[in-house]
Amino acid sequence: MRTTEPLSPRTLRGRQRPVPHLGVPVTLEMDVPFYDVDGLGVVWHGNYLKYFDVCRTALLRAHNLEVAGLCALNYRMMVIEAHCRYIYPLRYADRFSVTGYFTEIQNRIRIGFLAWNLTHDRRTAKAHTTLVTLDGDGTMLWETPKSIRDRILA
Repeated sequence: MRTTEPLSPRTLRGRQRPVPHLGVPVTLEMDVPFYDVDGLGVVWHGNYLKYFDVCRTALLRAHNLEVAGLCALNYRMMVIEAHCRYIYPLRYADRFSVTGYFTEIQNRIRIGFLAWNLTHDRRTAKAHTTLVTLDGDGTMLWETPKSIRDRILA
């Protein structure tokens, strides 16, 4: 089941069209800590991946697919791709949100992210990560198991 309803008015402000997604998205709000900025006072580009990882973990946890849930099913997941487009900088103490949502689940799991600078009311980045499922022995599966897909769509 694919839906094209907006994820969150706050994070999608200014978008021309809704983002297609599967399951229930998760939005987290955070403040930029001092230790994440570089000498110019902006968030170092690699820290965005950390923010997306925190959101991905919350999204998987919301669908009972965190490490314990996956291990109970005798599966693991591995990130095979990460992509980020930087749009507007985050700076020290800016308040921002990150929304994570599933966009693909059949053969691999692709999670999209939208980061929104709440302090300046601007989209700051959009990204995605791609994960594959591994069985208990570490063999990559060519299709996402039904038990995992069912948890995402529930």
